[in-house]
Order: sequence, then structure tokens, then C-alpha cells
Amino acid sequence: MTVLIAPDSFKGTFTAAEVAETVGKGVEEAGGRANRLPVADGGEGTLDVLMVPLGLRLVTVEARNPWGTACSANFGIADNGIAVVEIAAAGGITTPHDGPRDPVAADTYGTGMVIAAAVRRGARRIVVAAGGSATTDGGVGAISAIADGGGLRGAAITVLTDVTTRYLDAARVFGPQKGADPATVELLTRRLAETARRLPRDPSGVDATGAAGGFSGGMWAQYGAELRSGAEYVLDTAGFDAAAARADAVVVGEGRLDDQTRAGKIISAILARSGDTPVYAVVGSVGADLGDYRSRFAEVIVASDAAAMHAAGRYIGERYR
Repeated sequence: MTVLIAPDSFKGTFTAAEVAETVGKGVEEAGGRANRLPVADGGEGTLDVLMVPLGLRLVTVEARNPWGTACSANFGIADNGIAVVEIAAAGGITTPHDGPRDPVAADTYGTGMVIAAAVRRGARRIVVAAGGSATTDGGVGAISAIADGGGLRGAAITVLTDVTTRYLDAARVFGPQKGADPATVELLTRRLAETARRLPRDPSGVDATGAAGGFSGGMWAQYGAELRSGAEYVLDTAGFDAAAARADAVVVGEGRLDDQTRAGKIISAILARSGDTPVYAVVGSVGADLGDYRSRFAEVIVASDAAAMHAAGRYIGERYR
């Protein structure tokens, strides 16, 4: 019997590939067959999981972090002209920075630099994973950097998101996570409203335009960017449906399983695609607000370190060997 292992990363501790490998070894030691398929939902780690499915090669370029300090950032590009950029690479909330992490000053200029660099290397379709940003600039920094870097030259942009938040709600929903107090949230919201009026078309009423502090809305308004669910894009690109059809069980994973999991996250997308196949969750922790969502899984196993993940794999493998 085959167990499909399709975890997201455990943010800050284990990559999706590390989780899949560790659980997979446990399944195999118990006599089961493990098919490893690490996934992501459009945030940090998306580039890693798309490297093989899209045939990407890694490129490192000079950029700047959200507060203007020089940094390097990676993107992936394939021979067919598809490039994958993560906002987290140059505009992420965890991007190294020695000075103040001012949520008002933080901008997406560095992400625009990476996009422009991808275009100069021949990218025709740029897929931007929008999760994990430190910014609420509505995408204006990236628009400026793309113009300064020579423009898109006919390339198209797809923005992967894991939220449906609209442009003018970005500061209220995400600002506090980025260090914004209530007064700063109001300031950022006013700034987004002013920006929306200046853009070629108004993103205010469009779902998912608030991702990455309005970056997705800026790309939609300025360049006609396609906005897609990161989870659905990754699952389609990785061939999840075909792999799930051959599996007797599916294992999902993330750092914390809670009520937010059902709101556009990769696990909710996998549950929707898995039909009657049992789905096991191997997670770092479980929120008290999970409620009846727990019943969607054959079992929820808490595994916060490699040894526990391995043991979880053995436990599941014993049932499907």
C-alpha cells in the first residue's frame, strides 16, 4: 500500500521536504510505500517545492530588504520562461535587518528588483509567492523597482496568495503582525486608499488584492496580474491529484493546526481533493480553536521534532503496509 506524504513546512523549524523525508522513512521502516510530495500554499517555501515540478534552476541576485538595506535574494527560472519569486526572499518579515523594522517604511522595492532581474534573464511568466511579507505599501515599491529595472517587457505576472483579504483591509488584517499599532494601522489604511485612487484601476473591491500588504492588488492594478490560490497552484503543478488517486492514505502537515487552517491553507485544499482517502495530520501543535475540524482527519498526530515525525510515520506505515 502507498502513503502519499504531502506536508507544508513547519515554519522556522523544518522545511516541507524535511518533514516529508522524515515521515516517509518511518512509513518505509514499518513496511509501507511512501510517496513524498512536499507542498506549500504560496508563502515561504513555495520556491523550494516548485523547483522540481517546474524544472527551475536557482539564480541569486542583489536586491534590498524592506527597509532599504542591501541583500541577496534567490529566484528560480525554467527554460520555458517561467520564473518563481518569493516575496519572503527580499521583502519578508523574517528578512535579516539590523535597524528598526518600521512597518510604515517597509516597502516592496526589493521584490520588484528580483522580478525585474527575472525578466532580464528571459522570464515570460513570473509567479510570485506572496506570503510572509513585512510590507503594507500596496505594491508601489515593486512597481517603482520594475520600472527602474527596465519594465516587464511583455512578461506576465501571477501572484499566489493564501488569503482573500481585499486591498483596503490589508493593514487592519495583517498590519499588527508586522508591528503596526492601531494608529499606524489607520495611517497605512489611508495610504492604501490614496494609492488605490492613483493606480490604473481600483483594486479595492477585488478579493485577494490585500495579500502581502496590498502587493497583489498593486500587481493586479498596474500589470493585470492573475491572482491565484497558492495552494491550488502548487497542488496542480506538483501533480497531486494523480498521486492521491494512487494512494491508500494521505499525510498532511504544518507547524500548527488550528481554525485558520480551513481558510485557504494547503491542508484544506488537500482535504477537498482527497475524496474518501483517509487523511492523517502530522503537526507541530494543535490550536484550542480547531473544534469540529478535527473530524475531517483520520487522526491528528502531534510531532514537534524529527524523532516524533519519524514515529508518526511508523505508526501510519503499520496500517498501510
